[in-house]
Amino acid sequence: MSRAPFQVLVLPFRYNKSGQLEYAVFRRRDEGYWQFIAGGGENSEKPIETARREAFEEAGIMPDSEYIVLDSRNTVPVEGVTGEFTWGKDVYVIPEYTFGVRPDSEAISLSREHTEYRWASYEDAMAMLQWDSNKNALWELNARIAGKT
Repeated sequence: MSRAPFQVLVLPFRYNKSGQLEYAVFRRRDEGYWQFIAGGGENSEKPIETARREAFEEAGIMPDSEYIVLDSRNTVPVEGVTGEFTWGKDVYVIPEYTFGVRPDSEAISLSREHTEYRWASYEDAMAMLQWDSNKNALWELNARIAGKT
């Protein structure tokens, strides 16, 4: 399949045994920074389908888990995603769609893209994250679900 001109960002969340809301943050193998699950779409996929596939590939999160479509959006430079102008010389940035996911299982199975993950409080996750787009999406997801069980 060919790469579609969009990106997704997926934020796993859970309530721990004490009832506290936590978020799974992942350390990238190549650059060493912390972020949420990110990946690109395939030509035939819709963003939610890409989010489900990427979460399964990168963290073992089952596709039938509960997903929340977020309003947060970002654009990503094409050279930062594919290393070249994949979609022509006039396409400089592509949209990034964001989703929250409450995995059916607390077990995370890391792909080779990450060296580790941590379940972190909102404050700790916010301090760990590299990218403003991740922080913005975390703020929105937390605001939407804080206090809900």
